[in-house]
Amino acid sequence: MTSESDAIEAFERLGLTSYEAKVFIALQRLGSGSARDVAGVADVPRSQVYSVAESLESRGLLEVQQSSPIRYRPVSLEEAQRTLRERFESEQERAFEYVEGVREETEGEEEQEDIWTVRGRRRVDDRIVDVLSGAEERILFGTRLPALLTDDIVRTLEERADAGVDVTGVSRSATVRTRIEELDGAMAFSPPDHRATDDRSGRIAIVDDDTILLSVIDDDESETAIWSAGSLFASVLIQLIEASDEAVK
Repeated sequence: MTSESDAIEAFERLGLTSYEAKVFIALQRLGSGSARDVAGVADVPRSQVYSVAESLESRGLLEVQQSSPIRYRPVSLEEAQRTLRERFESEQERAFEYVEGVREETEGEEEQEDIWTVRGRRRVDDRIVDVLSGAEERILFGTRLPALLTDDIVRTLEERADAGVDVTGVSRSATVRTRIEELDGAMAFSPPDHRATDDRSGRIAIVDDDTILLSVIDDDESETAIWSAGSLFASVLIQLIEASDEAVK
């Protein structure tokens, strides 16, 4: 069960100060109350309650009754949730709007040979889906482990195949090959015999001759991948892999 300290920390992550979180929680306990009442329940000095309550009012989280003494009443939990959610979404939009603008400003600069590392099964899953989604001409996807051919990856392969992209799978696993071959327009085959003793490889994804992702399974069963797109490294590595295994003819 969530403790009060946990709740306060959560409110802080949503943008409230510690005092604001404490006053808001105290008023939920009281229903309504004066600064003296709030100070008696919350670990907030009475002298600070006034300014904290004023801040909470500006955030739309409490109402003020102009009486003597001044009394405060919190908005409903549903309204508070909606207010904080809308504030979070607004701030998120502002932040990413700026970041998007910064990225656009860098367009036209000299491209760098970037090789990226991704660690963790879920993050590798997401990166593979992202890489495959950008395919315009062809995809080569391979894995020796059926569990690494996730439903999201299958859906992405199906979507690209429906869009006219050539989709090819490679796996020693009949289960993997069958799932890929079931997609309209897709085909699958088994890798060369010299790969039979490979017990560390995770997944490979090649897209449009200029994007590649390779992953390995670590000793603790976690997954680590490297990937590169639009780089000389990617194009050369793709050529080496395909020349070695004759994966594409």
